[in-house]
Amino acid sequence: MKYYLIVGEASGDLHASHLMDSLKREDFEAEFRFFGGDHMEAVGGTLVKHYRELAYMGIGPVLLNLRTILSNMKLCKKDILQWNPDVVILVDYPGFNLNIAKYIKRKSRIPIYYYISPKIWAWKEYRIKNIKRDVDELFSILPFEVDFFEKKHNYPIHYIGNPTVDEITQFNLNYKEPFEGFINRNNLQSEKPIIALLAGSRKQEIKDNLPSMIKAASTFENYQLVLAGAPGIDIKYYDEFIAQEASVKLIFNQTYELLYHSKAALVTSGTATLETALFGVPQVVCYYTPMACLISYLKKKILSVRFISLVNLILDEEVVKELVADSFSVENIKIELAKLLNDDTCRKDMKRGYQEVYNRLGEPGAPSHAAKIMVELLNK
Repeated sequence: MKYYLIVGEASGDLHASHLMDSLKREDFEAEFRFFGGDHMEAVGGTLVKHYRELAYMGIGPVLLNLRTILSNMKLCKKDILQWNPDVVILVDYPGFNLNIAKYIKRKSRIPIYYYISPKIWAWKEYRIKNIKRDVDELFSILPFEVDFFEKKHNYPIHYIGNPTVDEITQFNLNYKEPFEGFINRNNLQSEKPIIALLAGSRKQEIKDNLPSMIKAASTFENYQLVLAGAPGIDIKYYDEFIAQEASVKLIFNQTYELLYHSKAALVTSGTATLETALFGVPQVVCYYTPMACLISYLKKKILSVRFISLVNLILDEEVVKELVADSFSVENIKIELAKLLNDDTCRKDMKRGYQEVYNRLGEPGAPSHAAKIMVELLNK
């Protein structure tokens, strides 16, 4: 069968590549065509457009690149209809993907599957109407989404586990490098434990969060700061933030290795908060927003959830500290980071919460569960 996948960022590229691997095991004749990234291309198939050309975040960048975004949408719609796949599989990225789903549903009989459901429980809940109308099957990777979609909106979904559990479980099985080896290979300081900096996967996130992260973490002189370079972000982009910061070391394509060896982490919201938790690394979630006081007010009025990090959302309690909007400041980051580094009780409590997160997510096998269900549905 022919599978057309659409991904808009780095984490989706990784998750989609594992789904494609699983689909190949279920369907030996699987063919792939996709808007995606390097991980998907490595599995095989035709890369139509790289996610680097799609990932615009915030009102300003979206408006400035509106012509490009609309051009990519037009290309995607035309390409799907010309290739005529057996199914279109959307991966997160709702602003783009729901537009594609609406068009394809109107112009064809190609089924639409959504792998990694859009987070409409956080905001834009009205999108449930579009999902019900345009999406044939929804595959969820967060356990609390079952009640949201099925009980609140009477829309049946498939909870298939969380692919991040699979990815980290597999990594831990294969990775045996000692701390000294990691340090030597990356030219780091052997005598200092690591504070990991995960400042986001998009330029705007990095620009907004990284300077304050560095300023706060640099005050802990007995630690070294290691920044995880995001896929798709050129090394030169980081220069303006770290060129004058001798205390910061930038490494690429080693986020899991970095977390494996870190004492604590400063993390923006997103999949990285869950990855950090599953590695058992105590963390502070840092997320800058412009007009902080206004955003803080709107958060209470508009957002449907109490938290922004996946760890806290899964447990429905604040296990990791979230510094967002008006609570985001260098001083607050320093205070919370000091607790993680110096307070054993704080670290133990957070790690207990992490274990409960793992329990709720369930056993590994998300991509294979999803692939099996997809092929069975398509064969019917």
